Amino acid sequence: MKTALLTHADCLGHVTPDGHPERVARLEHILHALEPLDLDRKTAPLAADDDLRRIHPDSYIEDIRRSVPVEGFRQIDGDTFMSPGSVSAGYRAAGAAVRAVDLVLGGEAPNAFCAVRPPGHHAETDTAMGFCLFGNAALAAKHALDHHGLSRVAVVDFDVHHGNGTQDLLWDEKRALVITSQQMPLWPGSGRPDETGAYDTVLNIPLAPGTGGAEMRAAYERLAFPRLRAFEPELIIISAGFDAHQDDPLAELNWSTGDFAWLTSELCQIAAEVCEGRIVSTLEGGYDLKALAEATRAHVEELMKAAQ
Repeated sequence: MKTALLTHADCLGHVTPDGHPERVARLEHILHALEPLDLDRKTAPLAADDDLRRIHPDSYIEDIRRSVPVEGFRQIDGDTFMSPGSVSAGYRAAGAAVRAVDLVLGGEAPNAFCAVRPPGHHAETDTAMGFCLFGNAALAAKHALDHHGLSRVAVVDFDVHHGNGTQDLLWDEKRALVITSQQMPLWPGSGRPDETGAYDTVLNIPLAPGTGGAEMRAAYERLAFPRLRAFEPELIIISAGFDAHQDDPLAELNWSTGDFAWLTSELCQIAAEVCEGRIVSTLEGGYDLKALAEATRAHVEELMKAAQ
């Protein structure tokens, strides 16, 4: 079996104003970089509202649907915009996460990557923010737990910005371990070590500006990997943000493309040990187009190696 790649052209229809970092070109560059790879390509479906209700209230879902403009843009927070295609893109991004879980847990794919936008890890229970509409990674976790009946799921988020939305959505979920590394200080300002969740199932790993690959690897080996192995998840979900790259314009960490490959390889090894290699990864940030494409390809190539 091959690594599954889930995407949809609707995710290119989420258009942002000129100069906005979360732009259509991000996904175009990723898809171009992944085009030569031997992947099992799947169409990302639209999420069902019943799926979204696992993490967001009806009132929020309706607010998002009502916020879509007929033309042009609508700004829904300081840096989050919607265009006429944004709702379909958001539903595809969420639907990709759900479908990827179904594929992996159903034995149709050993692991999966969702090449989708808008991203999701900043979307809180009833608040869109940070370019994000729906909590894609948290939805994947809740779908695995509630629909597939898993007992333990882990989310690992290595985006340079703290996944405040995933933390919020899974704060009271004792069946989900949330491990996040992020630059601190940096927007959105959350992600302190003392933010541990209602059941001590949240592990935040703040990294100082300038942190490079060696320090990152040491932090994961000391803090993240032992906690992940001890939890013994039945599925690992990755919030794959590539904005910790040294070339990214929005932050100040100094990871190389090789660091993302190393981290992915280590997570695949742990998955092989504890959950038969089952991983679902979904795209989050990354705003230097060349670095984003290269790091995403390196990430997916490690998933492919693990699938063999």
